[in-house]
Amino acid sequence: MPGSPLVAVTRRLPKLCEERLTRSYAVRWGNDAITYTPDTLAAHAAGAVGLIVSPADTLDAKAIAKLPASIKALPTFSVGTDHIDLHSAKARGIMVTNTPGVLTDATADIAMLLMLGAMRRGGEGERLVRSGAWTGWRPTQLIGSQLGGKTLGIIGVGRIGLAVATRAKAFGMNIIYHNRRPSPEAQTMGATYYASVDAMLPSCHVLSLHCPMSPETKNLLDARRLSLLPAGAFVINTARGGHVVDDALIAALQSGHIAAAGLDVYTGEPHLDPRYRDLENVMLLPHLGSATLETRIAMGMMVLDNLDSMLNGRAPANPVF
Repeated sequence: MPGSPLVAVTRRLPKLCEERLTRSYAVRWGNDAITYTPDTLAAHAAGAVGLIVSPADTLDAKAIAKLPASIKALPTFSVGTDHIDLHSAKARGIMVTNTPGVLTDATADIAMLLMLGAMRRGGEGERLVRSGAWTGWRPTQLIGSQLGGKTLGIIGVGRIGLAVATRAKAFGMNIIYHNRRPSPEAQTMGATYYASVDAMLPSCHVLSLHCPMSPETKNLLDARRLSLLPAGAFVINTARGGHVVDDALIAALQSGHIAAAGLDVYTGEPHLDPRYRDLENVMLLPHLGSATLETRIAMGMMVLDNLDSMLNGRAPANPVF
């Protein structure tokens, strides 16, 4: 709205969110195709009181330092905040908010899609049909592994981990998990708690990662830990690419120690390790975890609720610090 405070947005938002934003603010829209540098981000934010960002944007200490003094609010269209140097933002008095809770079901659904795709070789089958190379049904064609009766190990049973456990339970899987502390909700559904990741891994037919990024979880799944999984295990990652050491996972997939993997997140995305593309036994998705219309609208509305609160002197519902 002309004459209203200016808000800069790095990426386009769902239509309903954009319509709401323009009713209250003057808006400078970003370009989905742009990779912002500290200088181009600062130029984009010039004169704005709020800057809406996404996980595709890197706001390290240098980028935060270059933001104009006018910026007071930094809502991110995400739950994770590892793309933002929170210490630098706090030091400058810039409030950061995120969007927890609303993407639980969508992300859990994607984890199950990857689990089914990896275990039932869905990606391979789709590529076979699309290529025109399928010659008809055979008793031994693309034999995979069923979910029922398998043990699913979950690292991190917050909202999403619990939602995955609930879905997997419905498929007949046994649930074990590692968390910083036992989860009463997981215990209620009969899941078994392991205080140590290393102690849990040998019992996992499938391992699914749902922990936040932190110094403790960076490179969590390295060659040593992959070797603790049973031969023929499956690895699913919908959390953060940095949890996995790519060299180690690729080697395990090539050797067959890991039967297959399903990945929605990558180190350095969208520039994933190109070797993954050459592996038939990995199902790759382009960070679709929250990509349903319902979820993205809910995330966008939460971003705008937080923005309105920060710019009108109220405490936001979802402060990061």
